[in-house]
Amino acid sequence: MNQEIRIKTKHFYAVLVILGFLLIYSLSSNNGCDSDGQSSPNSEFAAAGGREAFLLNQKGPTIYAITPTYARPVQKAELTRLSQVIRLSPNVFWVLVEDADHGSELVANLLRRSGLEERSVQLFAKTPTNFKLQGKDPNWLKPRGVEQRNKALDWVRRELAANGGRERHSVVYFMDDDNTYSSELFGEMSKIERNKVGVWPVGLVGGLMVEKPVLNRDGIVLGFNSAWRPERPFPLDMAGFAISSDLLLDNPQAQFSYEVERGYQESEILRHLTIVHEMQPLANKCTDVLVWHTRTENPKLDAEKPLVKAGKRSDAGLEV
Repeated sequence: MNQEIRIKTKHFYAVLVILGFLLIYSLSSNNGCDSDGQSSPNSEFAAAGGREAFLLNQKGPTIYAITPTYARPVQKAELTRLSQVIRLSPNVFWVLVEDADHGSELVANLLRRSGLEERSVQLFAKTPTNFKLQGKDPNWLKPRGVEQRNKALDWVRRELAANGGRERHSVVYFMDDDNTYSSELFGEMSKIERNKVGVWPVGLVGGLMVEKPVLNRDGIVLGFNSAWRPERPFPLDMAGFAISSDLLLDNPQAQFSYEVERGYQESEILRHLTIVHEMQPLANKCTDVLVWHTRTENPKLDAEKPLVKAGKRSDAGLEV
């Protein structure tokens, strides 16, 4: 009899435990729903496409990433690659400048589909005919991106002047559309101090595996290890530096030029802004490579040419 009572008591306590677990589960489930009709944090995250998971560092200066671009078969592919990096870098504002008489639908569509409309601007500036590459001209024969970068600099200076000017610390970077960028690079740019030009290594450029600033024991930039035209005042690649915005405001004459020798575009703008020894080394004292000077291979479109002549393009009705 006593044993039967003990068994029933155990069953009673077991049922109480189960009911307690069910009650706790029910309450926690209800907390995930908003009785006022407001969405829960999880539903808001889903509605936002889960993007908040990628916004690891939402603080820091605005980085104006200037990208000259022009119509060609690989344009959308290359801009798509860049857009994915920029989406991961919440303090980057993308300044796209097309070499054209007007903005293209392709670029507008790309900005819209990538969700970057709110932190980008689509500009255009056509390169003068006498400075355009012709036919089979090698890409180094004439300066490229001069008109577009200067257009972007004008826009950035006006934007800064209208929104706080020198009180609002920002950074300007020239982000060509055929390079490869690590999202870590933009975290490094956020460290650039006022009145400074930040520098770091660039991979696969100038005939070397890496072109980089050379530092002394105190971390001061002494020069660069460039193998190609090392006599340049600033023998570095366009991807290897970024500029504190106050320097651009204080030096409105700093821009690019059609009149300089090949390879001197970087030196042309930097000579107005800084000297080598005052540049700010970044990327783990210039030991990390976070950007590569890559180029997309021109696609072989031999089978497309007869289709175009016959008015039967393979991309008819598609945006490739």
